[in-house]
Amino acid sequence: MEQKEIIAKSIDQICDMILACDQTGRIIYMNETAQKQLEYPVSDPSISIFDIFPGIFTEAKDLAETRQKAEVDRLPVDIYRYNRTCFPVWMRLLDTGNADYICIAHDRTKEIYLTRKVDQVGEEAKAAAKVKSEFVANITHELRTPVNGILGNIMSLREIEEDSKKLQIISLVERGCADMNAIINNILDFSKLEAGKFTLEQREFDFRSMMEYVKANHKNKIAEKGLQFSMSISPEIPEHIIGDELRIVQVLNNLLSNACKFTSVGRIAVEVVKTSQIHNRMELFFLVIDTGIGISKEDQDKLFQSFSQVDASISRRYGGTGLGLNICKQLVELMDGSIHVESTQGQGSMFSFQIWVETPQSELQTSRSLQDPTTKYVSSIHSLAEFTAENGMDHVRKYGTQENREELKRDLNKLILSVEMDNWVKAEEFAATVRELTMDAPQEVKSGVLRLKMAVQKQNYDTVNTYYQALKEILKN
Repeated sequence: MEQKEIIAKSIDQICDMILACDQTGRIIYMNETAQKQLEYPVSDPSISIFDIFPGIFTEAKDLAETRQKAEVDRLPVDIYRYNRTCFPVWMRLLDTGNADYICIAHDRTKEIYLTRKVDQVGEEAKAAAKVKSEFVANITHELRTPVNGILGNIMSLREIEEDSKKLQIISLVERGCADMNAIINNILDFSKLEAGKFTLEQREFDFRSMMEYVKANHKNKIAEKGLQFSMSISPEIPEHIIGDELRIVQVLNNLLSNACKFTSVGRIAVEVVKTSQIHNRMELFFLVIDTGIGISKEDQDKLFQSFSQVDASISRRYGGTGLGLNICKQLVELMDGSIHVESTQGQGSMFSFQIWVETPQSELQTSRSLQDPTTKYVSSIHSLAEFTAENGMDHVRKYGTQENREELKRDLNKLILSVEMDNWVKAEEFAATVRELTMDAPQEVKSGVLRLKMAVQKQNYDTVNTYYQALKEILKN
């Protein structure tokens, strides 16, 4: 087979339409694709480029003018069939150098259809998002109204009620209402963030007062669980900064709530340092670290996804919607930052995030005049492994060690005290902690702990006391 024949056969198999015309516009060649799609009789000598592209070619001089544009860039034009129907193509016109022209046309029909389809899907998605946003706003409003009504009545009851058992029930209802309001707020924030309607409110505020407020919000609950709590702020951070105080508090509250929720023994710590200063813009680095249950490497990728928790048992045991960390991520990114996690299952977690804030002019002048280049704040926390080691968590969790026995004794005493005070919610928390501390214990101990935990869940005082005494004897031996 000769080279010319090979080239001719190859051109016929090309998906694009290829046509050739002379300088008068008369068609002298069409490949098979062009013949099939345009349906012109090949034997008709009167067919011209002007019939096929009437929108851009009307006379011979148009060929030379169009070639200058279409040789470099493809042109979007309509191509006409023999029956005078048309369809859109990308067209290029090339000069062969011997007074003839080659035209290459690529069918755009499918491309335009897909583009319109994508636009349509986009519009439908926008409409659906708007409906969803309005629905969420309406439903959360409808939920908030009865919750606030219940809360108002419960607060009135607290003022007149003196019976300790009923006051405890009132406290449980108040806690339930507060949890419900937190979920409603999370859903509203998530809806606004997803719709792109969320804006930050930048204003000047006292940074250390804000951190004290965050600490006050959590220290009692952390202390109730028998955990240590510390907060450290670099002196390099000025008293006042400009940023969205409410949203910084929201991120910290979420991370600390999770730390408290998932930590049964050990310590929770917060640290804030200044990591960069560019003119009046300052980067702050926050660290929230705990000695809790930790997260496996495989599950860490799920953490910042919406409506996602590590597994279903987490939601059943600890509650939550799986929105908190996703909202934190989006809020931090709105503040030109990012959030990260380092965690080891069974040892603890370290969440860190950095954000950019502004320094007020007055603070900027003060910090320049007081700056001492010889002193620099040194972080007390270097890594999660170091933090857990410093707090002796390996020894506390290892069954049979002195630290483990002491922690078990403390938590069992707190458990039975909670039962005697009829505080079954607290008793369940301590039962879960005791079970965590005996994960590596002999089967007899683990069975005793499981029986005790189930008795606490059934809120049976006599059975709890029986299993408590039995477990004490087993542990003594």
